[in-house]
Formats: sequence, structure tokens, C-alpha cells
Amino acid sequence: MTTAMHDTSGIGEGNEGGDHEAARDDACHAFVYGTLRAGEINDMRLAAARHGIAAPIYVGTTSLGGRLYDFGAYPGMVLARADEGGASRVVGDVYRIPAALVPVLDEIEEVYPGEPGRFVREVHEVECGGTTYACIVYPVSESAVVRLPRIDGGDWVAYRRARDGADTSGVSGAPAISEDASRKALNERQAS
Repeated sequence: MTTAMHDTSGIGEGNEGGDHEAARDDACHAFVYGTLRAGEINDMRLAAARHGIAAPIYVGTTSLGGRLYDFGAYPGMVLARADEGGASRVVGDVYRIPAALVPVLDEIEEVYPGEPGRFVREVHEVECGGTTYACIVYPVSESAVVRLPRIDGGDWVAYRRARDGADTSGVSGAPAISEDASRKALNERQAS
């Protein structure tokens, strides 16, 4: 299922397998694969905090059919076509996010209603931990990646760390912390 979305109407209104909680509290899910991931330059948890929005809740790490390309400071994902069979995968994280965070993510990804841009916001089915989520995803078109280097392995964080050398934090001068440790600490703070 693929649904192109260019505004926030309908976000958080889905019924996830009979679970009305997401609709009740106006939440939705997002699959993030690049700079919106934990510890990266546009970490969406930090973006939420800057805007006074409740923190996203980490669901798990998974992959989605597609190919990842290096734009320099960020990656772009071209989603797999039906005839590709999903052989290539892109690693990313699924989060449960407040609907109020969607316009912030759109701003980071430069997705504006009625204006063409590099990224688009779409909703795709993403399997994570045995459950399928309707997730917001920000892919790019095939034409946007012409002559760009492909990221083998489909993992932006691992690729960026290897490419950039010693700075493993995503933020220059910040202490390095593993993504799992960062997510665990965040989820523990949210639970208290």
C-alpha cells in the first residue's frame, strides 16, 4: 500500500489492527532511515523537544525495500518497485510519533504542500518485530539520484560513520553514544 501525502490530514486516524489508541491520542508511525535517526544531525527526538512536542517512541529497527544514495550531508532512499522483489533493503527505525511532529519533519525534509521538492511524504506498510505499521516515509525519486553514489548495505549511520571516520556521534564535538543506549535511556525517561 502506498499513499502519497502532502498535508497532515488523515495522520493519526488509522486503526492499527483494532488498536484505537493511535487514533485516540493523534499519533502515527514513521520509518526514518537517515539524518532523522537517533544520534544523527536531525535526530527527530531532539526536533520534537525543540518544538515542545512529546518525544517519539522507538518501536524498533527494521528495513524497507529500496536503495540508498549519498547526497553528501544526508541520504535519499528510492523505494523498491514491485518488479524488484525487495532484494535491496534500507535500514531504518520505526517510531510512534505525535501527529504534531509531522509538520516539523516535513520542514526538515523540505516537503511543502503544492511545491515540488527532493523528498515527498508517503505512507507505506513497514514490518517491524512481527507487526506491520502504516509508516510515514520520506523517499526521493529515481531521477534525483542520477550520478550519486549508492550506499551499499543500505545503512546510512554505518556508512556515514565509516565515511567520516572518527566522528561517530552525528554531531561534531558531541560524545559518542550508541544508538541502542540512547534509545534505551530515552524510553526509560519517557516511562518515568
